[in-house]
Amino acid sequence: MIPVNEPLLGANAQKYVLDCLNTGWISSAGSYIRRFEEAFAAFVGVKHAVTTTSGTTALHLALAALGIGPGDEVIIPDLTMIAVPYAVLYTGARPIFLDVDPETFNIDPDRLRDFIRAWCRFDSGSKTLLHKRTGGAVRAVLPVHLYGHPCRMDEILDLARDNNLLVVEDAAEAHGALYHSGRSPRPLPAGSIGDAGCFSFYANKIITTGEGGMVVTDSDATAARCRRLKDLAHSPERRFLHTDLAYNYRMTNVQAAIGLAQVEEVDRFIALKRRMAEAYHQGLSGVDGLTLPLEKPWGRSVYWMYAVLVEESFGLSRENVTARLKENGVDTRTFFVPVHEQPVFRKDFLPGEDAFPVSVALSKKGFYLPSGLALTEEQISRVCQAVKSLR
Repeated sequence: MIPVNEPLLGANAQKYVLDCLNTGWISSAGSYIRRFEEAFAAFVGVKHAVTTTSGTTALHLALAALGIGPGDEVIIPDLTMIAVPYAVLYTGARPIFLDVDPETFNIDPDRLRDFIRAWCRFDSGSKTLLHKRTGGAVRAVLPVHLYGHPCRMDEILDLARDNNLLVVEDAAEAHGALYHSGRSPRPLPAGSIGDAGCFSFYANKIITTGEGGMVVTDSDATAARCRRLKDLAHSPERRFLHTDLAYNYRMTNVQAAIGLAQVEEVDRFIALKRRMAEAYHQGLSGVDGLTLPLEKPWGRSVYWMYAVLVEESFGLSRENVTARLKENGVDTRTFFVPVHEQPVFRKDFLPGEDAFPVSVALSKKGFYLPSGLALTEEQISRVCQAVKSLR
């Protein structure tokens, strides 16, 4: 079976982990935490990077550090991993779901604009965007760079600034993705553009620590708040004296050692991802009924997963396609289930409005092919042949 993902770990990962074991620095203290944070901050192009236990806890930590809490509302895309709305709920805030762009699968700035105009009013006294129906304070928008393609950040930032909204980027799947902003002479890395960015280092990510995450920011205050809250908010004056409700989101030194080795090879990993995507493009272009992922001229995708859509003209449903590929030794994964369809939210959710045609359609048609960094050219050729044999 050709797996959907298989991580690629170099020699330095083993070397650095053995150093942790030999020196006894295996928990959340140790030099690799600092070295990984500094290397990752340099890679993303920000002042600060703060390690966490997962991408989910990175999202929660960033939102909490920015002051999101009960009575607040956070705008998220309807098509995303369940960790995104969960992180909002962990703060006591409520998520608002918006439909997505049919080409990039990311939050649609046009729908964001329409939602603000139709469902919100700006209170000039408190400088707060208020939800007309609930009275809640709409405090932030959380764009997700889904499957490795960046969001339309200029438009999102314009709307955020006009309405005093925080912007927290979820770049869990977009390590190294770039956005070509009209306001910057150089491309901006995903995660570096908003008030804070969040990354995951799960085993299937471009940079992995097995489990783990990172919050990045240029704000000294936000970084300091993240460091305090992720470590149980120990008082600087006295250990074991705690004045804030906080969390234990500390990454281990062993994980950071793996992460540092991964950052050292990240340029090679990104090049591999893009070469894989090109091989898939060449192998599958022209297959009727199969929509391949695109790359907008204003962005660089890292093709975290090679995500395709099965159209009616293909002649088989997405479920039939994935089942028959599995019979032929090719593992796949379907797209995320839209958040508004999740059982946990069915009875109590805040949509921008009650229709999500794009996210529903994408969820029914989309799946991704094997995309791990250890994937070989011969395996990609086999996958393409297996897909074309279904026609």
